[in-house]
Order: sequence, then C-alpha cells, then structure tokens
Amino acid sequence: MCVLLPSKMQWFSFSVILSEIFLAYIIYSIYSLSLLFVSPACEDGKQCLKSYLSERPQLNLYIYSSVSKKSRDADLAYTAHNFDYTRAQTIPTTLNIPRKTQDNGTLFLHILLVPMFVDQSRSFIDLKKDTYTSYTAIKMTQYTVPEAEVFKLLGEKNPGTKDALVHPVSHIKSRVTFTIMTDDVMLPMNSMPIELINHIKLIGKMTFLPIVNCDFLQTRQRDLQRIVPQNNNTMNVTVEYSPVSLGKLRLVLHVQTAIASLKNIGISDKDVDEVKGIFADTNIYLLGGTVFIAGVHLLFDFLAIKNDISFWRKKSNLIGLSKWTVMWRAFSQTIIFLYLCDEESSLLILIPTGIGSIIELWKLKKMSRMELIVCYGILPKIRFKTDDINAAEVKTREFDAESMRYLSYLLYPIVIGGAIYSLLYQPHKSWYSWTINSLVNGVYAFGFLFMLPQLFVNYKLKSVAHLPWRAFMYKAFNTFIDDVFAFIITMPTAHRIACFRDDAVFLIYLYQRWLYPVDKSRIDTVTEETVGFGDVSKKTN
Repeated sequence: MCVLLPSKMQWFSFSVILSEIFLAYIIYSIYSLSLLFVSPACEDGKQCLKSYLSERPQLNLYIYSSVSKKSRDADLAYTAHNFDYTRAQTIPTTLNIPRKTQDNGTLFLHILLVPMFVDQSRSFIDLKKDTYTSYTAIKMTQYTVPEAEVFKLLGEKNPGTKDALVHPVSHIKSRVTFTIMTDDVMLPMNSMPIELINHIKLIGKMTFLPIVNCDFLQTRQRDLQRIVPQNNNTMNVTVEYSPVSLGKLRLVLHVQTAIASLKNIGISDKDVDEVKGIFADTNIYLLGGTVFIAGVHLLFDFLAIKNDISFWRKKSNLIGLSKWTVMWRAFSQTIIFLYLCDEESSLLILIPTGIGSIIELWKLKKMSRMELIVCYGILPKIRFKTDDINAAEVKTREFDAESMRYLSYLLYPIVIGGAIYSLLYQPHKSWYSWTINSLVNGVYAFGFLFMLPQLFVNYKLKSVAHLPWRAFMYKAFNTFIDDVFAFIITMPTAHRIACFRDDAVFLIYLYQRWLYPVDKSRIDTVTEETVGFGDVSKKTN
C-alpha cells in the first residue's frame, strides 16, 4: 500500500513555536510563584520547628535610631509595652537627625521585639543581644539626585533658587513598614525554605522566635524627603506595622533578592520603584494575573514588531497608505520618546517607545522613497524617487492631502496657542523642556487626529486590504492591555490619557474592516483600475 505525501509539508512558523514556549514559561513562572504561598509540609517523624508566637506571649516593642547599623549608641524613638502584634497600626515617630546624617550621612532604625519577662532596664546593646530578642535594622536614608527646580522662562528666576544638583544627596524615608510573621506554622528542620534560613533564630531546640522584617516594597521614591538642617534637628517619619503571612513574607524576600541582582547590573532606583508597585499590596490572584498580562503584552509587542517589519519590507507600492499618517507616527513617536526621557520615566516604558521610534523612522524612509547618494569628494545627497509612482498611488496621495488640509484648519492654531500659553503661565526646567512639553502636549491631545487621514483614505477607496492587519491587531490588543497597566505603572498623566484615546480610533478601524471586507479570491484587491471603486465584495447600503 502506497501513501502519497504532499509535495509541501506545512510546518509551524518560528513565531508560533517561540510564542508557545514563551507562554509556557509565563505559566510555569506563575505556578512557581503560587508555591511560595503553600506552607512546607512537616512530615511525621521529622524534626519540625514551631513558632514562639503560637503561645501568644506578651511582647514589648522598642524602636531606636543610630547613624550606623552596628553603632553601640542609639536614641530611643518609641516604646510600646504589651505590643499588639495581631493588628496593623501606624506609629508616628520623631527621629533625631545627627550632624553626621545631615552632612550627607546615613541613619538606621532598629526594631526590637522583647518578651516582657526580660529585664527592660538594660541598654540598647544588651537588649539587642538577648537570646529572646527578635531584631531587624532598617536603613532610613537613600542617596538620590534631587528633582530639578522649575521656573517661568520669560520671568526672572527666583534669586533664592539654586541650580539643580547633579550628584546624589542623602534623603530620608518618611514612611517605612516592618512586619512580623504571625502564622502558626510548623517548619521542617531539614527542608527549610532557603529564603528563611537567615531569618530563623532558635530558642531551645524546636522553637523559632518571631520573624521581624522590613517590607521594602512599601517604601517608594515618593516617600523620600531631602534632609534639610533644622533648628531642632528632628524629622517626623511614619513607621507602619503589619502582620504578615508566611507566603507574603517569602514573596517579599524573593523579590528583594531579585531586585538586588537587578541593581547590580545597573537598573536604576526609579525602575526598581516600578517593580515594587507591581508586587506591593497585591494578592496572589491579582499578582498572577498581572504577571500573565505583562507576559502577553511582551509577546504581542514582539509579534506586532515582527509582522509590521515584514509587511513594510515586502511592500512594493504605497497604494492605500496615508503618507501623513506614517510621517506623523514617526514624528510623534520620536517626540514622545524625548519627552519620556526628559521626565526620567521608567525603562519599562522607555525601551519599547525607543524601539517603536526607530521602526517608525524606517517606515518613513521607505514611504518617502528616500535614497542616500554618496559621491567621492563631496557630502552625501538625499534623493526622493518619484519615477515609479503609478496612478493608483497618485490617487491615494490626493485623498491623503485632502484630509490633511481639513485637519490643518483645526490642529495648528490650537497647538501654537497651547505652546504660547505654556510659555507665559507654566514653569519649566529649561527652554528644551518647554519645547518638548509643547510638542508632546500637541501629540497627546491631538495626535489621534493624525490617525484620521488613513481612515479618510480607507473611506475614499472603500477598501482596507492595503493595511497590515496582523500587526495592527496585535497593536490593538496591546492598546487595551495598556489601559490596564495605565493604573499600575507610574507614567505622566498625558501618556496615561493617550492610552485610552487610541481605543476609540481602533474601534473605528475595526468598523471599517467589517464595512469593507476583503475579497480573498482576488489577487490584488486594490489596483489602478479599482481605486475609488472599492472591493467587489464590499457591503452596499
């Protein structure tokens, strides 16, 4: 018996295989994350440790401050007898700021949890070294560059305003959070979770003291205050306490280790702050969903870029494509990238925006048929090819120019008026900052108008076959995902509003897709003969 094999076998594309591997990795990562919230099993016959808090002992809380972590001299900042460690609470605290700290130095907070039967009259060092004392230290200072001061460009600069510093100076954390693991759990001696090993302090042989830890996820960049010498040399800070489960504690310790690794390879504190925002105050279900959505967003970004480049690389003519839309996207992406750089936005936003700017500039070069001619002895020249433009493409450009003429009546006066208003009444860091802000305000406020010429061309041609729909759909899905991340990742308000603005335009594109369906039986849906007459299969009223 013979079997006839097909001459061409259908193989999975590289993109499909890579996408499946990436999604499998994301799902495995979420599964690994969920295991942190599963208490390790304590098997019968094996040695297990029980929590000292299982007997609900009475504990006293002491908070000290000092200029170094190992200092023997510390100032007592707060005391709580019979501390209620079962409920969250806020502790307003006034800290003494020593001269060393004011001179760009450091300051540490020491948290001591001491049983009531221990002699409470002993010194800080003696209490800290006591066998029954649970202890952790929190670094209260962080070196960061102060924000640049702003002023009105046309007015006189405030004489008391100093030039912005370009070197980091010491800031104090106005809000810190410490936690105590209060779960009544049994931990196996021989299979202790590795992240807990350095936090376990034993009394006797089978009991571990309360685990006191600083929840670094709760301290953000916005909580930093520059240390300014005052007459009384004190500063008010808020110390927050929260009981924590074993799973949440393990998550915090894992993220802390991962972030330390990121900082070692040069990730900035601002980007670390964005990562903190994802994990802080998030339950396991929402966190898992966030990780999955972020993974899908990255996958769609990759597929959109791949298909967009593939479409434009193979495009031999520009029939049905709006020149002004392509030019505007290249210009707006570049301006947005420069604006985000000026605002020192997160790399989570900067990197995708920078890659998008490069791609849009490449598309503009292809759209304008620009060539670089290099001649010996003189500077290179730029030439725009116009000899291979056919009648269908000329018709498209006429429609494009007509739509742009209508938009110019509304767009240019408003943008120029907005720039003048900003110059007269709003403060800026520099003339460059004013220029970028004026341009980006026009991009964010009226940028969607430059997506309309393509809609107008589609309407005139009664066709959407000329658009890169695969790449377009990936971008549309990502736009709706951006709506979710607009509330999670810190970004300028104008950039957040722009995420929602694009949704309406995408819906109009989808309506045109339904209104002008593509006749797949035709080799070329839009040709010179059909320009202006539409697809043979388009809907009619």
